[in-house]
Amino acid sequence: MTEIVVPLPEMVSVSLTVNGSLQTLSLDPRTTLLDVLREHLDLTGTKKGCDQGQCGACTILMDGRRINSCLTFAAMYDGAQITTIEGLAVNGVLHPLQQAFIDHDAFQCGYCTSGQICSAAGLIAEGRAKNADEIRELMSGNICRCGAYTNIVAAVEQVVGRS
Repeated sequence: MTEIVVPLPEMVSVSLTVNGSLQTLSLDPRTTLLDVLREHLDLTGTKKGCDQGQCGACTILMDGRRINSCLTFAAMYDGAQITTIEGLAVNGVLHPLQQAFIDHDAFQCGYCTSGQICSAAGLIAEGRAKNADEIRELMSGNICRCGAYTNIVAAVEQVVGRS
């Protein structure tokens, strides 16, 4: 039997500004943004849930827009500004959404929380969510296995009401 040798792809240089810090990495071009964050930069707040873009646990902000980092090759976003859950707090002060999630007990196991908060930050920046029904619709890509949806919506409503 003949052995087939498949060559590894050449590494690519990717520069990302992650939570305000410029990161230049040499990566396999197939590396997802999620794996860059977790495995290369040790930012483990962003969770690997389904790894298929269906649960939202990996939601981050890319140039202010919410995306599923598990479906995104890092090389596609060379030069992008990335914000993760770790980058939302400023100088030790929680982001209003982080505080609202605490205020409303909007998490149980906490696995989805970082994706929920990043998604909520993105939808607030979009300016489209004005009420609970719109928040539910715009957050529908973020699954909570524990069913804390009522409290999540209340937390997001609290921050939407302030903005």
